[in-house]
Amino acid sequence: MTPIHRPPKRGIKPLSAGILVVCSWVAAADPAKPITERSLEDLLNLQVFSASKFSQRSIEAPSAVTVITANDIKTYGYRTLGEVLRSIRGLYLSYDRNYQYLGVRGGNRPGDYNSRVLLLIDGFRTNDNVYDMAYIDRSFLLDVDLIDRVEFVPGPGSSLYGSNAFFGVINVITRQGRDIGNGEASGEVAGFDTNKQRFSLGHRFENGFDALVSATRYESSGQDLYYPEYAAPDTRYGRADGLDGERQGSLFARFAHGGWTLQSGLTQRRKDIPTGQYDTVFAASGTRTLDREAYVNLEYQSQLTSSTELSARLFYGQYLFNGSYVYPDFRNHDQTHGQWWGGEVKWFSTMLERQKITFGSEFQLNVHQDQYNYDSWSATGNRVENLDDHRDGDRFGFYLQDEIDIVDGLKLNAGLRHDRYSTFGGTINPRLGLVYQPAPATAVKFIYGTAFRAPNVYELYYWAPGPSGQKPNPHLDPESIQTYELAVESHWAGWLFTGSLFRYEIHDLISQSLDPNDGFLVFRNIGEARIDGVGTEIERAWSNGLRLRGSYSWQYGEDTATGRWLINSPKHLVKLNLSAPLCDERLRLGFENQYTSARKTDNGGEADGYFLSNLTLTAQRLMPGVELSASVYNLFDVRYFDPVDAAHRQDMILQDGRNFRLKLTLRF
Repeated sequence: MTPIHRPPKRGIKPLSAGILVVCSWVAAADPAKPITERSLEDLLNLQVFSASKFSQRSIEAPSAVTVITANDIKTYGYRTLGEVLRSIRGLYLSYDRNYQYLGVRGGNRPGDYNSRVLLLIDGFRTNDNVYDMAYIDRSFLLDVDLIDRVEFVPGPGSSLYGSNAFFGVINVITRQGRDIGNGEASGEVAGFDTNKQRFSLGHRFENGFDALVSATRYESSGQDLYYPEYAAPDTRYGRADGLDGERQGSLFARFAHGGWTLQSGLTQRRKDIPTGQYDTVFAASGTRTLDREAYVNLEYQSQLTSSTELSARLFYGQYLFNGSYVYPDFRNHDQTHGQWWGGEVKWFSTMLERQKITFGSEFQLNVHQDQYNYDSWSATGNRVENLDDHRDGDRFGFYLQDEIDIVDGLKLNAGLRHDRYSTFGGTINPRLGLVYQPAPATAVKFIYGTAFRAPNVYELYYWAPGPSGQKPNPHLDPESIQTYELAVESHWAGWLFTGSLFRYEIHDLISQSLDPNDGFLVFRNIGEARIDGVGTEIERAWSNGLRLRGSYSWQYGEDTATGRWLINSPKHLVKLNLSAPLCDERLRLGFENQYTSARKTDNGGEADGYFLSNLTLTAQRLMPGVELSASVYNLFDVRYFDPVDAAHRQDMILQDGRNFRLKLTLRF
């Protein structure tokens, strides 16, 4: 599987010589302040919100929470939310040349639309209401430059968040106008004829009004690719040239004053599909998908008394999908229209001694959950309707959580949520977290919880006629999971150590299979799985600015009915991130290394394990208000493959080779 086009291999000057040249240049420029990194004190007192829906020290949270900051994103040159998440222990990515899919602790079936993780922006749910997909590639609603930090809470979160908080909760916290200053303009050029531009305005006024508006545009021609599965004269000998393009644009606005915050986002992404997915005509232009998502979120927070806080939000969301698939005699069009609105009220109180009580209610009304599919013949102008399905529905949830200081150094976090869906009825999910601190800088945590994922509209009602088509199953039940985890967090001798031991027991897993009676694919509750694992991480921030973060995760997932190793589930994940100041802290070098072990594919094959290294050099102030970074991705040009689903003729797909990016940011 060798791509037709590869960048020519040229001689590379020694890295040290290049750094010396840049250092000389920077030394003559503005005497910059160093790029700030988290200090040891920051690591000890890191505040998180997403684990309990109130701010608390990470060491006291009922979960082993990971936080990736804006400085991390800058230092390591992350381009998408997916790349940010891939740096977290126990997480990994798959890419089928259309979407990025997130694996969590060994769970990531090819083709699943990230519906087993809940994706929030500032606490607002962004999973759409048709596929329940969490978009982590360039379909994500935010430019990564607008992220202040990302909190990842592993394990079940349904006791607070309801459906989709199955394997974990991702909460993306946005930057504010005061973080921008007045304005930022950013431009990027990268390999495969890629370019990106961003323009942001932000300011906090004297009366406290904070405003941020931003626009982003991205375009890439993509790679010229080769697939041996299509190596025949009538399929261009496996060549897919000029068919990997991508275009994306997004708008974001945030306004805050007093206790009010109004936030809105819009993104649209078009991706060409070069793989022949769904048995389309290979190497024919015009097979592509378009995703558009928009939201508005209005939130109010009020400190009613010194011990009581009330918050409320109203939200609106919309999702549009248009898939165009080229076949020999016709073109198939697959379309989705989702529209929803809802609200949440949360009451938080510390009025009872040694207790923190959180009570809330959330609802969502799905105004449109519509799916369409039709075939069109350009030669005759004929059109055949395959699917015209219109749905609506609702969901309601009530949750109660109490964190109790039993004695000094021992906390119990107990939560319970009831959800009711118009599609299947009700479900109740608890979480218990016992946090023991034998010393101020050490915590031992035992967490038990359950979670669920409601069957989505696509799984319930999608209908596609024809050979190997798909039929609906409106009688699906929700998936459920029970989890047990023992975690340890400790700060000693300047090091932060995190370790966890966990077991996931999954029931009624929704899986797609072939009905032998009619030959149609159908979703059914037929899956049972268990995942056992252990994860460790160390982190250190030295006073001279050097920072190290490394993790190792082992997990084994098996289908409990067959005893077989789960598809696309690596047993070993290793991550090492090192950043160092250079040139008297005027530059920062970020070096990231990741190892992903072998994974089983859908057709019984195996994708080999691989090492991936990325290198980023950032100059924060070449001159006042100027920042420049240079990144090399897949530094050693490693050939590696990701498993893909049965919609592809390929069992696995080759990923990007060595690539580069140059980025310039101006602040004014």
